[in-house]
Amino acid sequence: MCGIVGLFLKDKSLEPQLGALLSEMLVTMTDRGPDSAGIAIYGGGTKGHAKVTIQSANPDADFKGLDAELGKKIGAKVSSTVKSTHAVLDVPTEKVAEARAALAELRPNVRVMGAGEAIEIYKEVGLPVEVVKRFDVTKMSGSHGIGHTRMATESAVTTLGAHPFSTGPDQCLVHNGSLSNHNNLRRELIRDGMRFETENDTEVAAAYLSSKIAHGQNLGEALESSLNDLDGFFTFVVGTKNGFGVVRDPISCKPAVMAETDQYVAFGSEYRALANLPGIEDAKVWEPEPSTVYFWEH
Repeated sequence: MCGIVGLFLKDKSLEPQLGALLSEMLVTMTDRGPDSAGIAIYGGGTKGHAKVTIQSANPDADFKGLDAELGKKIGAKVSSTVKSTHAVLDVPTEKVAEARAALAELRPNVRVMGAGEAIEIYKEVGLPVEVVKRFDVTKMSGSHGIGHTRMATESAVTTLGAHPFSTGPDQCLVHNGSLSNHNNLRRELIRDGMRFETENDTEVAAAYLSSKIAHGQNLGEALESSLNDLDGFFTFVVGTKNGFGVVRDPISCKPAVMAETDQYVAFGSEYRALANLPGIEDAKVWEPEPSTVYFWEH
């Protein structure tokens, strides 16, 4: 049992409140998963620049002087913003792959949480309220975001095992459920060039969607394909640079509720995650149908 939330803003006037709104939604879901928590926020991108979110168990040592060392290594200006165990590196968009390779050499114990023009990912072991406070998520602005609080069932309770998982540029996924064919899919995706950091089935689902998108599908088409190729019980909420998608497996035993107004689209594992959103009393509220892809894009 895990708790997942998502918020896609249509009304730009709400963007300064995204972090606060999403944080409250996630904290409300705490009793669905007390092991670890994480949030992905989309926003604040600068043309020609990418953000690489990294994590370290020893940030004082690993982050000290990293921007200067990395900039020298890739031959470009790099700046960093440190938030507790995470840091967001600002690098030229065309240097992201080079920067990731250089990070592995310069700081082998640092892990990349995600990268892209718009995405920032923060996740750690602990309760949602602790994770939200640690990374000042309530002060963040953006256009959309997704969050997850985890009750571990099939892999270790670690920072890397926390959601969201990001396996492609500006892409991430949170998941409630369990996949039964993830080991076979992992082998197929490795042959296709995908890399994995964990044994978590959710990372396989994220990599599956990234692979489909890399081969030309849009997010909606990739989610449609997942209904044929993924076995098990799952509810996915997925983010891309401009989009927000939801899909449930054909049986749909994992709870889910959605709400839509002129200002936003929201998702929660339970209605109480949505109860304090502005204008919720006038929202269209429904349970997502099985085997149905829901997708919104800016």
